[in-house]
Amino acid sequence: MPLWLQGALESAQAAVISALAVAVPIVAVWATAGFHNNGLDVLARLAGQAWLLIHGVPLLLDTAGAGSAAQPESGTLSLIPLGLALIPFLLAWRAGRQLARASYTDQLWQPLLGSWLAYAGFGLATGFVCRTSDVGIGLWSAAFIPLIPFGLGMVVGARREAGSWSRLIGVDAVAWLSKTSQHSRWAGSYLGSAIKAGWVALVASLAMSAALLAVDLFIHWNLIVAVYEGLDAGAMGGGVLTIVQLGFLPNLLVFALAWISGAGFDLGVGSVAGPLGTAVGPLPSIPVLAALPSGSLGFGFVALVVPALAGALAGWWFLREGENHFDEWLSIKIRARWFTAAASTLVLGAVIGSIAGLLAAGLAWLARGSAGIGRLTQIGPDPLRTALFVAAEVGIGVVIGYAAGPWLERQQKLREADLEAVNNSR
Repeated sequence: MPLWLQGALESAQAAVISALAVAVPIVAVWATAGFHNNGLDVLARLAGQAWLLIHGVPLLLDTAGAGSAAQPESGTLSLIPLGLALIPFLLAWRAGRQLARASYTDQLWQPLLGSWLAYAGFGLATGFVCRTSDVGIGLWSAAFIPLIPFGLGMVVGARREAGSWSRLIGVDAVAWLSKTSQHSRWAGSYLGSAIKAGWVALVASLAMSAALLAVDLFIHWNLIVAVYEGLDAGAMGGGVLTIVQLGFLPNLLVFALAWISGAGFDLGVGSVAGPLGTAVGPLPSIPVLAALPSGSLGFGFVALVVPALAGALAGWWFLREGENHFDEWLSIKIRARWFTAAASTLVLGAVIGSIAGLLAAGLAWLARGSAGIGRLTQIGPDPLRTALFVAAEVGIGVVIGYAAGPWLERQQKLREADLEAVNNSR
């Protein structure tokens, strides 16, 4: 079939599968009479609104207030469950691999364009059908915002199948770089390695944040179970509630990253949760929120060491990469080695720390949002504050890790030599 038509069919398949994945838990609650209005049209609109939400489309809520004047309240539901957003991303990743396998290098734009147009049409139709007097949906947002996770997934999948960007888009990066000057290649290698090191620092911070989050959930497991029992939602309702919380698990991971960095995060207007203390107002009866550390934490400041440890790992990794061309250039210009070594290490810490901070800010921006109405219109970490804290702590760790790197390398070589001597003696 024509490539544009194959792309459209792949996107239609991904849209239908992701819609069914969202609709199944909603249908399960509907089957147990969990909704006040059990009309099929209401069920279909709710499923469509949930499908748009996991793609990042904000929903404009307009409901009657619960106050004494009962005035209508309006707000925007923009808190995206990043775990559920992986569904369209992974489906697009698969579709991108399929289309890359079916296309030549100079033809890939045809199925990609066809798939994106079809997916935008699906989002536009969903937004048009599912908007109501209580839930407003911008049609332009419904058409184009879902293309962000879907298009990104397709590009990543196509790149994975092609094996390199040169095979994917027909541009030979090696040949292009060979035409640049030596200083440009050194600068590119330095910056590229610094970006990778910043990514190493961020991933290490997230890994340690995940471990601390798991420990926190384990410690407060009795409180979480108590909230489940208090809700008395039944087996089906409890299962759907658990699925929704798992959908927000990546958000909670970013919240944990902001918490250990000292930046903290918001759980409503005027509230803050951080390692030095937690001050929040009334929270909804969501089981996972029972694990939130409360009150003043005597040793909470110890958590600030985590990003620094991740930075030390990134500094050691950069040393092993061997691409510190700025240090080489500086040592040529200035003969005082004590100065050039210190200056280049400090600059390296600032560069890698800034990169890790920018990446953390992007995650914070994705994870934060508004629950729509009431106090919970401000949920999640502040991107700028998170970036500053993570950048400073990772930068300090990079300086320590890069400075201690030669000693660590020497100790590793000694261990390898001892192991080799033991093996030879046998």
